[in-house]
Amino acid sequence: MNRLGAALRLELRLQRRYKFAHAAVFSGVMWLALLLPMPPGLRAAAEPYVLLGDLTIVGFFFIAGAVFFEKGERTLDAIVATPLRFGEYLAAKVIGLTGLSVLLAVGIATATSGVDYHLPLLVTGTVLGTVLMLLVGFLSALPFTSVSDWVMPAVLPIALFNLPIFGYAGLWDTGWLYLVPTYGPLLFFGAAFDQLTLQPWQIIYGLGYPVLAAAGLWLPARRWFDKYLIAKTGNA
Repeated sequence: MNRLGAALRLELRLQRRYKFAHAAVFSGVMWLALLLPMPPGLRAAAEPYVLLGDLTIVGFFFIAGAVFFEKGERTLDAIVATPLRFGEYLAAKVIGLTGLSVLLAVGIATATSGVDYHLPLLVTGTVLGTVLMLLVGFLSALPFTSVSDWVMPAVLPIALFNLPIFGYAGLWDTGWLYLVPTYGPLLFFGAAFDQLTLQPWQIIYGLGYPVLAAAGLWLPARRWFDKYLIAKTGNA
């Protein structure tokens, strides 16, 4: 627990150093510039899409950026030489960036809708969706040594995990989209802004499937961390 606390404090210092809060504020301002001019009805309908897009930015890009910063500054080489375990290292990143994502999502929703939304549903969708995208972003960045090499392959997981947008919008009516775990968080966002009423099976699916998917992503994250970072550090 002490190591996790130390890892979280280190993660927050790195976030300040890499100016992630500044980038999050800039992202929030851009979303507000898109949402605020809309009529209230259209704005409420657009909020779930914006929040899923925001999760992609904070979750996917921020953790990938952190990995590349740490590779470039050889911070990871120093971290792997400490008693810090992989689970504590990644948990600190997930906790820190998920907290930032929740603050950003609540800030956007409050600025655009006041208190006329369901906060527990919004926070639930944000936490589940951000954790998923954090793990996907972490996995996507590990095999690559530079951002330029990573950018093009990164398009594929981004596109895949945003596919539920088509089902939610009614543009692609297929049950296969429920295999993509970000569909659950998107349903929670829709319910948060009264765009739909969650059925009991949707609540169970929306809570359970993203958690199972995150657990499934954690295992390759550990293996790839050892393969692409620990082994190379040991051979350096």
